[in-house]
Amino acid sequence: MITAEVRPDLASYYNQDCDPKNLAPLWEVLHTFARSTPYSDCQPYIWHYDEIRDTLLKSADLITAEEAERRVLILENPGMRGRYRVTTSLYAGLQLIMPGEIAPAHRHTQSALRFIIEGSGAYTAVEGEKTIMSEGDFVITPSWTWHDHGNETDSPMIWLDGLDVPLIETLDVTFAEQYPNKIHPTTRPNGDSIARYGSGLMPVDHQQQNGASPVFNYPYARTREVLEQMRKTEEWDLCHGLKLRYVNPDNGHYAMPTIGTFMQLLPKAYETSIYRCTDATVYSVVEGSGRSVIGGQAFEWGKRDHFVVPCWAPQCHVANEDAVLFSFSDRPIQVGMGIWREDRAGA
Repeated sequence: MITAEVRPDLASYYNQDCDPKNLAPLWEVLHTFARSTPYSDCQPYIWHYDEIRDTLLKSADLITAEEAERRVLILENPGMRGRYRVTTSLYAGLQLIMPGEIAPAHRHTQSALRFIIEGSGAYTAVEGEKTIMSEGDFVITPSWTWHDHGNETDSPMIWLDGLDVPLIETLDVTFAEQYPNKIHPTTRPNGDSIARYGSGLMPVDHQQQNGASPVFNYPYARTREVLEQMRKTEEWDLCHGLKLRYVNPDNGHYAMPTIGTFMQLLPKAYETSIYRCTDATVYSVVEGSGRSVIGGQAFEWGKRDHFVVPCWAPQCHVANEDAVLFSFSDRPIQVGMGIWREDRAGA
């Protein structure tokens, strides 16, 4: 590996012999491929909801949901501006649906999650089934499924979008299609999927379709209840407090094949031990307030704020009051490839 200034004879070899033939010397770049520890352009950052909400609402005066197709402000990581991503492999944005609006039906290769930030009563429809959304609900739209959104309430609805856009872009497998009508026909009653698949039961002839959960709305009320039940008997994890993973009842794996989703509870005054892992993670504060130290930087957070922890960055969290955090990352991909790792040395 050559680390000093390139010798004149090598420079001539590169420019005259290699470059015209679209060849490049591995020895000049091998050190960037095989690092001793991970490197990422992703930076720790926080988006305070009270600072960006008005900016998002202002967009409704400038463009309709139908004109925009999806009226979203992307949470763009400051280390990757212009690349429209929150981590190296994931996209995140805040979507706004005003009263009476419909975001038209479409489908795409990318898998998407919705985590409801503000408002209740709007709907997402996935493959002909509507679900009514409330704050804290986790909703998925699996790859290549028809979906549209509508707000039949008298208040704005805002949710967090998370998609595997950068991953799909890397693989060059992007497909998208607009439905011929604004809304996909309703073919199943509200709540059908959770009734069929969300109670530890499953139709005997059910066949797994696309690796994603057949349940596409995980209500926050149920999730919060589980955390409270665990609180009564479970030991607090030194790095996570109490933490749940959303699962696919088909196979017990993650609810989405490319995005892992989690919910955790930190009790008042709880301070986690220093922890790091290889999946860069996006957090959304559901309840409470606190402080996180990420890669040596301190961030104060409160309800509806969003922050990102880069790959392998040391992190610890302190709750000022009981706090609940939703998070998502690309952990299923890393686990499937056998490359995910964590460091609990601080515990």
